[in-house]
Amino acid sequence: MLPVILGGIVLLVLIVVLVSRRAGTTQSLDDRLNELAALGQSVTLEELELSQPFSQRVLIPMMEALSKMAQRFTPQQTIEASRHKLELAGLAHKIKPTQFLAYRMVAAIVLGIASLTIVFVTSFPLFQRILIIAIALVLGFMLPTVWLGSKITARQASVIKALPDALDLLTICVEAGLGFDAAMSKVAEKWDNDLSLAFARTVQEMQLGKLRREALRNMANSMDVPDVTTFVAAIIQADTLGVSMAKVMRIQSDMMRMKRRQRAEEKARQAPVKMMFPLVFFIFPTILIVLLGPAVIKIKNTGVFNS
Repeated sequence: MLPVILGGIVLLVLIVVLVSRRAGTTQSLDDRLNELAALGQSVTLEELELSQPFSQRVLIPMMEALSKMAQRFTPQQTIEASRHKLELAGLAHKIKPTQFLAYRMVAAIVLGIASLTIVFVTSFPLFQRILIIAIALVLGFMLPTVWLGSKITARQASVIKALPDALDLLTICVEAGLGFDAAMSKVAEKWDNDLSLAFARTVQEMQLGKLRREALRNMANSMDVPDVTTFVAAIIQADTLGVSMAKVMRIQSDMMRMKRRQRAEEKARQAPVKMMFPLVFFIFPTILIVLLGPAVIKIKNTGVFNS
């Protein structure tokens, strides 16, 4: 039972990774025909289609069909919720909401087929067979959501970790005479992490004509991190009231460094509690065996238990 489920999960991951990689580099048939015509090569459309990889001929069209079906039967509110989660995970530019729903459907189908093989090769009662199939379908439909939730958590942790250093650099740049937009560009150039990518996107939006407060609010909404929301609110208020940006940046930088120190102290206080379980269940029994084992053997050899 377990090998079949693991095989289905591995197959699902391979399909998702292969389709995700090929989706970004897909080239239309017309473009390829134009390239071959420019090189003076005559190739029929059928030959060109057969020369494409299996993922572009079968997997990607299948995912597109599932995406259209998911968009047709899924409420708009669910699609918007999926779009927001993809944005929080930093995958909005790679995966569309309907594609993510299609991945969930594929996962449910794969695990459903795996559960059917289990049902056919075993002699479980009818109720247990139906229960196994239902659990497999629900599990397959929820696995992509669990994966997306882990990506969101990892991105938010990365942003929280990088924010104090980014604010220090922003403060230095603003105090040195740079504008706030130019300072954000410097931060985006300095690092290559989720926060710097968000800064770069915000700067691009402002260069395209979007108001600074709107671009900053979009950045805060795309992360859903309280520290970033507080920082954005302070910058918008300073920009609206005409307060010195350098003074506000200095206050925000000091506050973020203090929060980072508090988080480190909190994790240090949580360490003894987290160490209790491995100590009780793994380390203490081993110590007892090492200390009391020889004594138990000596007592047994003396024949005390036999008497």
